[in-house]
Amino acid sequence: MINRRHIRIKVMQSVYALLQSKSDDLTKEEKFLYESIDKMYDLYALMLRLFVEVRNLETDHIKISKKKFLATAEELNPSNKFINNQLIQLLDESVSLNNYLKTQKLNYWKLDNEYIHEILSCIKKSDLYVSYLKSDENSFQEDKDFISAIFKEIIAPNDKLAEYFEDKNISWVDDIPFVNTWIVKSLNQLKPTEPFQLGNLYKDEDDKKFVVDLFRKVVLNHTEFEKEVLDKTPNWDTDRIAEVDMILIKMAICEFLKFPSIPTRVTINEYIELAKDYSTEKSSFFINGVLDKILKDFTASKRLEKIGRGLL
Repeated sequence: MINRRHIRIKVMQSVYALLQSKSDDLTKEEKFLYESIDKMYDLYALMLRLFVEVRNLETDHIKISKKKFLATAEELNPSNKFINNQLIQLLDESVSLNNYLKTQKLNYWKLDNEYIHEILSCIKKSDLYVSYLKSDENSFQEDKDFISAIFKEIIAPNDKLAEYFEDKNISWVDDIPFVNTWIVKSLNQLKPTEPFQLGNLYKDEDDKKFVVDLFRKVVLNHTEFEKEVLDKTPNWDTDRIAEVDMILIKMAICEFLKFPSIPTRVTINEYIELAKDYSTEKSSFFINGVLDKILKDFTASKRLEKIGRGLL
């Protein structure tokens, strides 16, 4: 499921796009924001289905090899360990995953099966695959460990696959690392006696509401928040402050003032980390300094209204 850090990333991108376009159609932008997050679920489902498609391709290869006129002994009696992988079978039998793929018409792997060939080829050339087939163990845990390992070492780092996803949806560029982590967690949670169920995209309704609340409150108050920034940076012209930095600071101010249940320290840490990934080399230090000044001012003037202990 999506976490609040990635929600903040999505909101940051949407605020930036809205301010750049000078649009005032909040409803349209909010819809686009939600759709961008929903598309992450598509990517998650596609990557889970990838395991099944790779297994199916290897099954076809084995059938074809057995029918060769001059088939080798190995081709006539191949190892079925990979195609019988119990974890992949759980994914293949998942009603929720299959229904989602069908409903969303996510038939990418049927249309672009060269990527399935690419991944299978990389897997079969790996030491992981050779060791897996040679092992005498036959357990769900071994199957799970193998699939998790090939995902982390072969599938997730595959540049061709990353380029393919980027070509399909530009917003997936920033989503891939998060979805990769989500995939690993999902694989590790699988049990042999329980069917695989697609999890919820949001942890709860509060997180889903946080998306549009943060976006709307930042956009509607961004002029006021910008004045707060300029008051604390008298030696900086507006043009000298990177646009992304300004947006991140405005979002943090918004959380200070408009979200009483979010601790101020959590807010500061989150936006410092986002600055490291999405802005300049020195941005995190700049943002930390500005937010520290703003927080002290808000505290002294009693503008903060945080709920609960330890939230300041």
